[in-house]
Amino acid sequence: MTTLSPASPSATGSRFVVGIDLGTTNCALAFIDTQTSPETVQILSTPQLVAPGVIEKRETLPSFHYEFAAGEVAAADLKLPWSQPPGDRPQLSAVGVLAREQGGLNPQRLISSAKSWLCHHAVDRTAAILPWQGDDDLHKLSPVAASSRYLEHYRLAWETQWPYNPLADQQIVITLPASFDEIARELTIKAAREAGLPRVTFIEEPQAAFYAWIERHRADWESRVQPGQKILVIDVGGGTTDFTLIRVQKRTDGLCEFHRVAVGQHLILGGDNLDLALAHFVEQKYNLEDKLSHREFSSLIRKCRVLKETLLGPNPPESAKVILAGSGSKLLSSSRQYEVTREEIQNCLVDGFFPVCELKDRPASHPIGFREFGLAYAPDAAITRYLAQFLEQHRATLSELEQRANATQPQQNSVSADPACPDLILFNGGVFESTVLKDRVLHTLRHWFCQDSSGSQATEKIQELDHGRLDLAVARGAAYFGMVKRGLGVKIVAGLARSYYLQLGGKTNEALCVLPAGIEPGAEVDLQDQRFWLLLSQPVEFPLWCSSTRLTDRAGTLIPIDREQLTPLPPIRTVLKSRRETEASRIPAQLSARLTELGTLDLSCRECDGTRSWNLAVDVRSATHTDLAAHQGQGEQAGVFEDQLQQQAMKLIENTFRPADEPLLPRELMPRLSEALAAPRDSWSPVLLRSLWTTLMDVAAQRSRSAAHEARWLNLVGFCLRPGYGVAIDDWRVAETWKTISGKLTHADPQVRAEVLVLWRRISGGLNAGIQQAIAAPYISLVKTALKRGLDHRKSANKSGPTSHELSEMMRMFGAFEELSKATRSELASLAEFSLQQKNSPITMDAAIWSLGRFGQRTPVYGSLNHVLSPERVESMLAALMTCGGPIGLVGLSLAQIARRTHDRFRDLPQSLREEVVQWLNQHPETEDLAKLVLEGGEFTQESAGQLLGDQLPPGLSLMS
Repeated sequence: MTTLSPASPSATGSRFVVGIDLGTTNCALAFIDTQTSPETVQILSTPQLVAPGVIEKRETLPSFHYEFAAGEVAAADLKLPWSQPPGDRPQLSAVGVLAREQGGLNPQRLISSAKSWLCHHAVDRTAAILPWQGDDDLHKLSPVAASSRYLEHYRLAWETQWPYNPLADQQIVITLPASFDEIARELTIKAAREAGLPRVTFIEEPQAAFYAWIERHRADWESRVQPGQKILVIDVGGGTTDFTLIRVQKRTDGLCEFHRVAVGQHLILGGDNLDLALAHFVEQKYNLEDKLSHREFSSLIRKCRVLKETLLGPNPPESAKVILAGSGSKLLSSSRQYEVTREEIQNCLVDGFFPVCELKDRPASHPIGFREFGLAYAPDAAITRYLAQFLEQHRATLSELEQRANATQPQQNSVSADPACPDLILFNGGVFESTVLKDRVLHTLRHWFCQDSSGSQATEKIQELDHGRLDLAVARGAAYFGMVKRGLGVKIVAGLARSYYLQLGGKTNEALCVLPAGIEPGAEVDLQDQRFWLLLSQPVEFPLWCSSTRLTDRAGTLIPIDREQLTPLPPIRTVLKSRRETEASRIPAQLSARLTELGTLDLSCRECDGTRSWNLAVDVRSATHTDLAAHQGQGEQAGVFEDQLQQQAMKLIENTFRPADEPLLPRELMPRLSEALAAPRDSWSPVLLRSLWTTLMDVAAQRSRSAAHEARWLNLVGFCLRPGYGVAIDDWRVAETWKTISGKLTHADPQVRAEVLVLWRRISGGLNAGIQQAIAAPYISLVKTALKRGLDHRKSANKSGPTSHELSEMMRMFGAFEELSKATRSELASLAEFSLQQKNSPITMDAAIWSLGRFGQRTPVYGSLNHVLSPERVESMLAALMTCGGPIGLVGLSLAQIARRTHDRFRDLPQSLREEVVQWLNQHPETEDLAKLVLEGGEFTQESAGQLLGDQLPPGLSLMS
């Protein structure tokens, strides 16, 4: 659990303790009034619009936001019992029941599953991107802003009922999935702040559900459990699946207490996926593929939710129908109805998402389900296979914990002989409103652990715990946890859910455990038995890893880095400075680590033989955009060159740009480098390239000696730093390059101007959106002017204007700038299309073709999915490419980029259009291999990836897509 800020006296002593379930599909608020006796958990019935002009109080607030179109509803019909808060927001909008119902009629104006978007790594989660692919006239919101709207609704509703006890002054606990990463937690804090709630505490949802069970059975919970038992909490909500293991242990005073020992990986897999799968089933059953519009399919998903609840609910009928309304003047006559039987639901949803698999089975690592709406759904739909993996991953941990407990206090072994077998199970989440699905999970667990020699199951084992209403349990448990924070009630001992590690420098492939799992917030670990060399006055990186499976490692344990067990985190990158004028490049130091009350990791480096220290905090904000900052170590793994060879190469660079005994001409540098390194330039490793970049930056001032020197320097800097990521502290290198070059070219030579364009294209993957926009803006007007004037543009312009080569490089640079806004990229794509259609275009055909492939690509190389152009927008680009008469291989590559299948309905082109592209590709032998990408999806070959980038990637690096 984490807190936004240390609990203040006003918060801990507030009259009310509030628990908020910020759910994917529904929210709920529970509270305890400490001035009443007995102190009981109550649910806030929240006023909300259920129809235009109709306000009702409901126990849950559906997590939906809808913006009405002009004329769709009168503003007076959207008034709530409180005044609308000020700010930049649409006036004709609603959250809750009305938003959900209205969104069923017009889903392209509806925001749903904002919570899932908060943990989506492939988009900018702080950007206004929702509704995903919504109507053009919408006032879009970021996932953070949408989440904030639900919290704000609760704050305003609360303050209407208790105006003298503002919600911000109460003790507030918000629930999050146990598997939410640090970034998603930070974004939820930001949403709370924006809603006017500056102080909140987080609790994991499975824990909150278990607290709800304790609260429900506060009088007799000890008689329902016994020491050594393991409790599995399985939480499948609207958007996520979470597993948590809790162990019952006996304290020294003889009482029982609960220890949370493990949490599962983050899975975007829940009720939304069931609805989506059922919609796909209906679509395939009635042969509706490519017949339903995006709007109709979205409406079908909403209706399939009701269909699912009907056929998986109590006393289900043999079949049920879903009616899909048409559009236009013949709305009623064009309505269509589709029937689904109970048996089909069993096959599609029960067997599809909860198959009776074996304990040794593992989920697929590559996507086999649907990739709709841009969300990064879990690769495998089978929740039971993920459960099998979770229990097997923690078998060793559970076994070790049992041995430790039995050594100190005998008779604490699990009731089950198998350490991976849970004794009790607590279901949570809206999916388990269906007893059919609960029974399937229980049946599967008993199939794994409770069969006798005859194969029959012992049904008395693995019993279910009951915590009351599933839709309110998490909020109730959060409120109860607030009282536990005050020292009242039964506490779950739940420290850090993961172990954290620091990768050691040099060539080692080992990591040191700096924070062990189970540690409590505020605790500090002092690794005084180990000493390290600390580098000063130069950029350094501290690579961090975490593990949710290695839960028994102790602080100071050194382990090999295993990608199966460790997950990389955004590293700490900095320069450790000292005030001393003469400072050694490294000093001996010791390390300490602390888990803050905020849930962040603080590292402190302390000089061994002195008083100096440096404090470091893990910066999760740097990864808010797309997690590109999480260094994977690809570049370093590609190998290094001998130091002597590197020194020779660096000396050649210095001899080119600084006066020396053996000066080199700029045109001689590249051949001499290849000769000195005894390797062609395409085989130079990323580590070597970055070393050469350092030397180039040392001689940056000398590039002004001549236009040829400046052109060669720019060319080599871009070559050494391409593609702008892949090696430690590349973000710092790119920033330094930007500061060194931006607006500071010395020579106005056309070759110099062209080389700086090539440089920006080469390192575009490391340039943020602001820098890309700043670079592109002045060039866009030049390209527009040149295209209007045609090939002879310089006859009526200043003779020092851009050449055709420069204009072509501008267009290539635009294509590589994937962080430009969607509107800007669409405009630039139009310029490229126009260039192809002009016989006298000043932009070469190859540049226009290449850039169109990057503008229209379905999967970005490094950019955010929210910048991908719509299928409707790229259709004209395909036509322009297929009729341009350009080089077959280059045209085919661009066509494949634009038409490549992603299995995301909003990104994929219509089947008919993709088949048209496949037909074109199959007509040319050199592009036939690209047809599979268009029909089935997949990844480009390394050779094609180089063409796609416009440069061969350095060895060991691969595209991010």
